[in-house]
Amino acid sequence: MEDLSENVVCDRFSEMGWVNTSAHVPVEKQISIFVNCQALVNILCTPKKLNFLVIGYLYAEGIISGIDDIASMRVCDEESEVDVRLRNTEFRVPQARTLTSGCTGGVAFRTEGEKVESDLVVSPEEVLSLMKQFEEQMELYRLSGGVHTSALSDTQNLLVVAEDIGRHNTLDKILGECLVKGLETRDGLLLCTGRVSSEMLLKASRIQAPIIVSRTSPTGRAVSLARDLGVTLVGYARGNRLTVYAHPERLGR
Repeated sequence: MEDLSENVVCDRFSEMGWVNTSAHVPVEKQISIFVNCQALVNILCTPKKLNFLVIGYLYAEGIISGIDDIASMRVCDEESEVDVRLRNTEFRVPQARTLTSGCTGGVAFRTEGEKVESDLVVSPEEVLSLMKQFEEQMELYRLSGGVHTSALSDTQNLLVVAEDIGRHNTLDKILGECLVKGLETRDGLLLCTGRVSSEMLLKASRIQAPIIVSRTSPTGRAVSLARDLGVTLVGYARGNRLTVYAHPERLGR
């Protein structure tokens, strides 16, 4: 965790007055992604699992349909530039871009979701139990704060966990790791700490995850998309409570 956080000098005020001290803060890094020698996007992120982040981003945005579409990938210049070569040598960077609501100002090329069909049903108690497991895995958050965490579960165990300063980056890291390791995402359950915005919901539909659960609130557009795309959307899953905003039937309602 030492390379993911840095110790900075700060002044802290309390009932005891002012104290000059130090604190851990998360490292923020910009990486530039090039595809077939064309500049695609700059991403502000936590410098961990960068290969998974890039692969997941390319898949989520429809630039690749699978890991076999990538001929080579190289992280270079002290991990600030990622060069991806596709087997499709005719690829051209899409012109239409959407500035997302992500906390690091992400860019999305794909704005349409995919309908999710699933017979998955879990109980509220199972979801809350998974959230407790999830909270125990937030290593960087416990050290420095200031980051988001997401995880993919098979409803029994956490399969993949990712932390990043950008909440949408965490889902890309999860997707990329699953693609590289051959892990199935369909019928999985996504857990996250931050607000569920429309781009988060679209990424969930892209990997065919029928349930997404957050410790906090969804946006209105995310709720509308969840209802249209068949995704069960759960918010404020804390302690022994949760709120279901779309498709409560998967939680036995």
